[in-house]
Amino acid sequence: MEHPLEFMVRIDAADEAARSLLLALAERGSVTTMSHGPGTALVLGGARSGKSSWAERQFDGAADVEYVATSESRADDPEWVERVALHRARRPASWRTTETVDLPAVLASDDPAPVLIDCLAVWLDRILMSAGAWDDAPGWRDAVETAVAGLVDAVGSTRRDVILVSNEVGSGVVPATASGRLYRDELGRLNARVAAAVDEVWLCTAGIPQRLS
Repeated sequence: MEHPLEFMVRIDAADEAARSLLLALAERGSVTTMSHGPGTALVLGGARSGKSSWAERQFDGAADVEYVATSESRADDPEWVERVALHRARRPASWRTTETVDLPAVLASDDPAPVLIDCLAVWLDRILMSAGAWDDAPGWRDAVETAVAGLVDAVGSTRRDVILVSNEVGSGVVPATASGRLYRDELGRLNARVAAAVDEVWLCTAGIPQRLS
């Protein structure tokens, strides 16, 4: 059996002839849109890959967006304060900011506004810390599993339009420390589980987004 052929095609949304052709092709094979649609999406990427900026642009024109920041305020870290300020400055003033790690509660809300969660990598760090993972506290793995499973279930059942941003950390060198390797492994597992629960998965590399599924 020959391997299937795959193509990436761009059409004008107003071109009815092209749309009809795609519908005809869909009857013979699999056609996947390469633009972001409603529902849930996971956006992966490395540091400075453009993942957060791309995620924010998907809600251009939306008057009300709930931006969920998973990081803690660090007044004693000037570099971190500057990072947070830059993120806030590029977001529309009408967007709301929610600072929380209780992501299931956000996803379960009947709030009609779309949600941008930035980011799961920081969320996981806080979950690992609260569970005592860095000190190998008894039961930390069960506590982390409970938090991750709750998040995945919430992603799969939410009725809100949601984009979740996360770091792809498995493509670089193997971390030199045990804690670094633990974090890399746990984040990789989290990303895979969330990817299986969302409608779309995107990867940003050097500012260029690609849809993976």
